This record gives sequence, structure tokens and C-alpha cells, in this order.
Amino acid sequence: MNETTHRAPRAPRRRWSWNDPATRALIYQVVILGLVALGVWYLTSNTLHNLAARNISTGFDFLHEEAGFAIGESMVQYSPADTYGHAVVVGLLNTLKVSVIGVIAATLFGTLLGISRLSKNWLISRLSGLYIEVMRNIPLLLQLFFWYALITEIMPGPRQALQPLPDVFVSNRGFKIPWFKGDAMDWIFGGLALAIVLIVLLAHWARRRQDATGQIFPLGRAALGLLVIVPVLAFWISGGSLEIDRPELKGFNFQGGLNMSPEFSALLLGLVTYTSAFVGEVVRSGIQAVNQGQWEAASSIGLSRARTLRLVILPQAMRVIIPPMTSQYLNLTKNSSLAVAIGYPDIVAVTNTILNQTGQAIEGIMIIMAAYLVVSLSISIFMNWYNKRIALVER
Repeated sequence: MNETTHRAPRAPRRRWSWNDPATRALIYQVVILGLVALGVWYLTSNTLHNLAARNISTGFDFLHEEAGFAIGESMVQYSPADTYGHAVVVGLLNTLKVSVIGVIAATLFGTLLGISRLSKNWLISRLSGLYIEVMRNIPLLLQLFFWYALITEIMPGPRQALQPLPDVFVSNRGFKIPWFKGDAMDWIFGGLALAIVLIVLLAHWARRRQDATGQIFPLGRAALGLLVIVPVLAFWISGGSLEIDRPELKGFNFQGGLNMSPEFSALLLGLVTYTSAFVGEVVRSGIQAVNQGQWEAASSIGLSRARTLRLVILPQAMRVIIPPMTSQYLNLTKNSSLAVAIGYPDIVAVTNTILNQTGQAIEGIMIIMAAYLVVSLSISIFMNWYNKRIALVER
């Protein structure tokens, strides 16, 4: 018996034709990419030629030279004898400090505003709405000038400083609050970081446990306990010293404690009050996006309005809140560049000083652009990851 082998018919060879839409699309893309590459090459070569004609050096070798200028605020040790590169790091850390604190404060205050605007209390609802409408329609730069003038011009001097709480002083030199000092501080901060990691792992376990059994784990109380117990254990293990450093008036200013300068305080207040207005609207719209039936169903099983909001409404509203909230976090981070207007030494102010001393204007602008690009992309990547985690999964 002869077996006949049947071969599958060959796919017809693709013929390149201008009448084929796919062919035209490919050609258009190649032409556009070529034009973009040609434009970049022309701008780069023309810039390098003009710089060479004016005997202006290029490159980032200047970052290894001595800076020769002081920086008013620094999270790390810095002196004028350090390099320009170290000064850039100081400016970047200052930017990150105000951005991180601002994001946290704006989120908390903005969430409170959004919930208050939906309150059944007429006065609270109207006051929240008035605050949001006023703050988001006044330019941020004007708000920064207002807060800076309020602190430096209206507040009394150190000798007549306001004292709203014991050992807390408010003057035209900024805010002074008690802080800790001692050899055990590094251990305590390490314990705090470990506690945060444990809380994240515990939250993951609690969520899987709830999905499997339906039982709610008291994550809030457990997280609070970890935030207290782990740093205390770290302090006990370290065997180091720890004491409270209280601010004291010596001469014409305060010594000791934690100092928040007028520039930092004005920048933080401006960013928080401005951004929280937008965050409040985002939270309000997210809550209103949840079906009214969810409120009614939760009420029918005896949940209070507060527990309904926390356990039923907000978890569903987060899917609507997260994408626009990401934009507000990015706006706050980039708006921190306005710090140069009130003298806060962020990365823009520090880099401007560097390029004025070295003449490396292009490199300075590239450093600023790269810093904000990396920070913004990091925020976007994290928020997109979190958005995917809370997204509804179709079964």
C-alpha cells in the first residue's frame, strides 16, 4: 500500500507594494525615525561646534572639582571643600526630602478634604469645598511667596518666639522641635525600616488569609505594634545612648533640637496646601464612582458609615483614585523645583549655582532633567505596580 504524503501549501510570499497599507506604514516610520535622528545629530554637532569656537569645555569632569560654596541645609555632611558632585547629591536629597514628606502630608490632608466634602454636615461640606476651590485656583508660586512672607515677616524673632507646645518654638527662623540624638539612632532607624518591611509582608499574608477564610486580620493594630516594638528592640540590642535634644535659646537663635528652616517650611506648606486641594477632588470623585448600592448593602448588615467607608467604599474607590493620584504625586515632585524662588537649596538651586561658577550650562540642565526624570519614572513605576495589584481580576 502506497502512502501519499500531503505537504501543507506554502504561504504566499509577501510582495512589497506601495498600495499595501502595512508597507506604507513601515516606510513612514523609517522616514520619521531618520528625520528625528538627523535632527538630533545636527543639533548636537552644531552645539559642540559653537562651544568649541568659544573655548567652552564640555563633559562632566567638573563634578570632581572643589565646589567652594556653602549649602544652608543638608541631610549629609557637606562643606565648601567638597566636590560639585557631592553638592548635586545634597541638592537631590533636599528635593527628595520635601517631596516625600509633601506626598505623605498631601495624601492624608487631601483624603480628609475629599471625605469632608461628601459629609452630610452642611458646614463641613461647604468649608471643604471652599478650601479646595480657593487653593487650587491660586498659582503655587504666589502661595509660596505668601507662606515665606508669613514666616519671615509676620512671625516674631527668636527671643519672642511662639511656643504652642512645650519645647516647640515658632519664629521667623523657622520651626524648632525636640529630637533624639545618640549612638543608637542608626539602630533605631534600621529597626524602623525592618518594621516597615515586616508590615508589608504581614499585609500580604493578611490579604491572602482573608481571601481564603474571610476573616479580617487587625492589620492596623499589628502595624502600630511593629512600628513601636521593633525600633525599641533595636535600641535595646545596640546598647547605645539615646537622649532627647531640646531646643534652647542661646544668644540670638535656638540651639539643639530639629530645625525646619523658613525656606523648607514655606515650601512644604505651599506644596501640601496646593496639592491637597487636587487630591481632595480625586478622592471625592473616586468615592462617588462607587455604586450607591454598596452603601445600602453595608448599612443593611449593620456597618456604621465610618466602617463602611473604610472597609467597603475606599477599597473599591482606590481603583479609580490611583491613576489621577499618580499625576498629583508627579506634579508635587516637579513643582518642588519652584523652591529656587524662596531660596531653598534643592537640586535646581544647587545646580544653578554650579553652572554659574563653571559655565557648564548644558551639563547642568542635563543633570536637573535626569534627576527629575529618574524620580518621576520611579514614582510612576511604583504606582503602576500598585494599581495592577488592586485591579479587579476577571475569573
